[in-house]
Amino acid sequence: MHESAELRTGVVAAALELFDTQGFDQTSVEQIAKAAGVSRSTFFRQFGGKEDVVFADHEALLERLRVFLAEGHDDPWGAVCAASESVFSHFAHDPELARRRYRIVREVPVLREREIITVFRYERLFDEYLRGALPGVDPLDAVGFAALVTAVHNHVLRQLLRGTKKVPLATLQAALTDVRRRYGVPADATANAPDDVVVAVFPRSMPVAEVTRRLRSQLD
Repeated sequence: MHESAELRTGVVAAALELFDTQGFDQTSVEQIAKAAGVSRSTFFRQFGGKEDVVFADHEALLERLRVFLAEGHDDPWGAVCAASESVFSHFAHDPELARRRYRIVREVPVLREREIITVFRYERLFDEYLRGALPGVDPLDAVGFAALVTAVHNHVLRQLLRGTKKVPLATLQAALTDVRRRYGVPADATANAPDDVVVAVFPRSMPVAEVTRRLRSQLD
């Protein structure tokens, strides 16, 4: 891990511990900097304020997902699901830290409002990616799929955050597989078809843009 990333991780952990033990409003930047072993100026160089510390992971994740989605993918719907799984895996890696962050956000109104905006940013990222990756896709299909993936992801993540037991990634993967089935974009089933024959069977609910994409991928 890059030294700067390690520094940010240490500051975030120290801040969340202070917020959890003595309260968000009662904790000063000076206290966070001292607990993390950094200067006040270093804190402000890494973060804009106390709120930004709480959501630092999300900022890093959103940037990482932008890079991942920009790489280009044969299955755009699957890429969105993979991005969702990546976010879940990040928080499941250290569930206690994630639960501490969740408690803090639940208790502070301004953080709850920031959380709503952050969730929408994931949804908007997925929506914009699908529109760009699937030319001609119905905007309602793109935004609907993005919203459904985001909602299902948050539902499964809350099971982890509100409880004390491990929630495996497989739980989210199964839910996302069902999302794809319900939305009419299941994983490609014709990838191993003979090159000289293309037999295509699609659900009636599958978006036209996805039918076109799959046909083109088989004919190219």
